[in-house]
Amino acid sequence: MKISHLITALFMLTGSAAIAQTALPTAETVLKDVYTQAAKENKKVLLMFHASWCGWCKKMDASLNDPSISKMINANYVIAHLDVMEQPAKANLENPGGMDAMKKFGGEKSGLPFWLVLDAKGNVLANSLMPKDGATIATPEDNVGCPASDKEVAFFDGILKKTSNLKAEEIAVIHKRFLLNQPPPTPVKGTN
Repeated sequence: MKISHLITALFMLTGSAAIAQTALPTAETVLKDVYTQAAKENKKVLLMFHASWCGWCKKMDASLNDPSISKMINANYVIAHLDVMEQPAKANLENPGGMDAMKKFGGEKSGLPFWLVLDAKGNVLANSLMPKDGATIATPEDNVGCPASDKEVAFFDGILKKTSNLKAEEIAVIHKRFLLNQPPPTPVKGTN
């Protein structure tokens, strides 16, 4: 009888340890760690709010991780993710405090992905809100998310110029990669 209690206790401890190991870090921990790394490596932070269901978030990650540009991006930015806005069944994927951080940075109404470039002290240098033509201030509805159109990618180019040490020819390569995110043109009825 005592052996079965010991085995049960061991399973419970092992299970608790496994659960503790899979718990996501809080937004505060993610930010603290990324600011420390950015300061140490003399880089900026590219912070992206995303969710598992978000196709454009996946396109943003695929673009940033594309071998044709990832070295250039990683030489200038420390990339961090905070998971937010999950479906109720997947709420366990969210970083605790992620929505509070998104609100703090003014992205709670912007949709996903919402991203920012910050310095190592957490000061916002740029974000994914692109003012509409003629406007000087962007609204949450102006979120480019994953840059794809010519205008969105040009906006992203400007942020890269402002917040990195990338050369013009490197930004041109990044520009070309992000243009691959454009949806294919819609066929016009009556044409082949």
